[in-house]
Amino acid sequence: MKLSIPFLLLATPAVAQGGCPPPTDHSAQMAEIIGALQQAETEMEARVISQDLWGLWLDAPDAVAQAMLDEGMAKRGVYDFLGARQVLGRLIAYCPDYAEGYNQRAFASFLARDFEAALADLDQALAIMPTHVAALSGKALTLMGLGRNDEAQDVLRAALELNPWLQERALLVEPDGTKL
Repeated sequence: MKLSIPFLLLATPAVAQGGCPPPTDHSAQMAEIIGALQQAETEMEARVISQDLWGLWLDAPDAVAQAMLDEGMAKRGVYDFLGARQVLGRLIAYCPDYAEGYNQRAFASFLARDFEAALADLDQALAIMPTHVAALSGKALTLMGLGRNDEAQDVLRAALELNPWLQERALLVEPDGTKL
């Protein structure tokens, strides 16, 4: 059955017509969760809270988009980065206003060490959803991969303003060159 999903997606009239519905507006819930992250007293508490963000980000606009997102993430999970990028590219073509499609394709590109492609997708995800904490932290890591460390530090600081408990906080460097 799983093998038929890609063919089903290609044959779906909504895909052919670009019929992706608008992503659900989760902005109020995200703001609430980000507020809770900023108030969290421990890293473990913040990790539990941040799972709620992932639940919202991974909520694709419809079943067709969800199937493509799930397939792309599954391919990435077994190190099929090219396959993941192809499937997620179809998701982006179908749902160009869905930030997580870009974020997940960026992650596959990052893992494939294609930092330029990752950066382009992260910028697009952030243009759609500026408070996407994972896209911000991913952008910081991608900029580090490109050797653009000063920019990376600025982006990392922006991510940490939203979620001060990110694991990437260990990569923050104070202006005098010492780690926090």
